[in-house]
Amino acid sequence: MTSQPDFSSEVFNRDPAAGIAALRARGQVVEVRFPIVGRVWVTTTYETTAAMLKDSTTFTLRKEDGEVAGLRWWMPRSIATVANNMLTMDEPDHTRLRSIVDEAFRRRAVLEMEPHIRAIADRLAGELFAAGSPADLVQRYARILPVSVICELLGLPMADRTKFIAWANSMSQLRGPVSFLRMMVGLSKMRRYLEAQLRRAREKGGEGLIAELVQVEKEGGRITSAEMVSMVFLLLGAGSETTTHLISGSVFELLKNPARRDWLAADWGRVGLAIEEFLRFVSPVQFSKPRYIRRDVELGGVHLKRGDRIMAMIAAANIDPDAHEHPERMELDRKPNRHISFGTGIHFCLGHQLARIEAACALQALFVRWPKLRLAVAPAQIRWRGRPGIRSIDKLPVVAGS
Repeated sequence: MTSQPDFSSEVFNRDPAAGIAALRARGQVVEVRFPIVGRVWVTTTYETTAAMLKDSTTFTLRKEDGEVAGLRWWMPRSIATVANNMLTMDEPDHTRLRSIVDEAFRRRAVLEMEPHIRAIADRLAGELFAAGSPADLVQRYARILPVSVICELLGLPMADRTKFIAWANSMSQLRGPVSFLRMMVGLSKMRRYLEAQLRRAREKGGEGLIAELVQVEKEGGRITSAEMVSMVFLLLGAGSETTTHLISGSVFELLKNPARRDWLAADWGRVGLAIEEFLRFVSPVQFSKPRYIRRDVELGGVHLKRGDRIMAMIAAANIDPDAHEHPERMELDRKPNRHISFGTGIHFCLGHQLARIEAACALQALFVRWPKLRLAVAPAQIRWRGRPGIRSIDKLPVVAGS
């Protein structure tokens, strides 16, 4: 196998485009060694990425015996419990579980939450420097906002927010089997906590998505207890982690070039376009989950064999010059914007509306309150966390400016 980028390295995360270009030069689909997953094919173009994600018959998330594609033999049984969710399921189980959470989300009317989300963002922006300056925007703002919103949406006590933040931090450094096993401690605590919350909702009812999921469970009986735990785990994790990195990555790009910040602040009606470009350019989710290849097939001019594994490289699709004009440039008013950051096909992100709303509210609240916000260090001093597949800033120290 020829040399390849280290997907968990500082070098790759600082400039994914360089590593992606090297991979794309080898072909539209190339074989790599991915941390934890092992040997796997990855797509390097928009066309092959979209084709793979849309073909859930050929590229499946499970073997014929039901084993999840991303699981390895050395992983504890507890990880299989939380991995058994709709993101790792094919049809018909995916549709069964997706319909349950779709129904619960419809009852919550996510779009109507925008004023409340903005109020939370305003409060957090006001408190940004309460513990001193410089402030780490990741821990003081970008992580707290999505966790606060998803806690309220799920109906979890706000007093437990610090637990979720600690668990999220424990899952952010993930380089190999050793760090994975360390993460299991926090994951087990989180699973036991969610099991207790579900028991309480079944016994006493309550407000929020957990109570409504329990009500759907009672009405139809279409979900097992283990699937319910995995569902809530997925909503809590996916509902906060990637949005954290979208917010922090977007702020970083604006602060690296204050002219962009000033352009956006001059007319907040532009924020929707800007968020789409941040989704494309920052690409917090770099790869899809691994899939098994169910039959011999040709993709991007490469013959793939039944039983091999493949991952969609979303970050590569988002900077493919055949799909985007001048993809190396960040253009906040880019239109059209064909990014694929929320995926496509049956696994298109359930929380896409919520993520967009949170990111827009976060940026507007932050820069209205601190219009001269600036980095406390040079951009070159910013470091990225070593979790392969997720592009996430470790710390983002900022000062109020003047």
